[in-house]
Amino acid sequence: MRSSCLPILAFIACAASTVAMADTRSFRCKNNLVKLGDSKASALSICGEPVIKDQFCKKPDAQVSTPSANGSTTVINSACESVDEWTYNPGTGQFMTTLRFESGTLTAIKYGERVK
Repeated sequence: MRSSCLPILAFIACAASTVAMADTRSFRCKNNLVKLGDSKASALSICGEPVIKDQFCKKPDAQVSTPSANGSTTVINSACESVDEWTYNPGTGQFMTTLRFESGTLTAIKYGERVK
């Protein structure tokens, strides 16, 4: 009897991990989903105003060109990339959710503390 339970437990564990992965690719607002790759305008029209908006500048990695004939190396510093983080409170019992936008595109969805 015990050996017949193992495939069932493996299936449940696999299904649970699949659900957890799917949760980080989309966020349900009202009756619609915001997905990775969506624009800020799309997220705003679907979810409305967040409870917290944070914006900062993420400095890109410096690009180093190949050394020239005289032995000098050029380092190219690009302008920073605009990053916005919008936090939503979906309601009691749900998790605070932060949407991260880089250059206006949704790149990450992070779940925080459960709302009490």
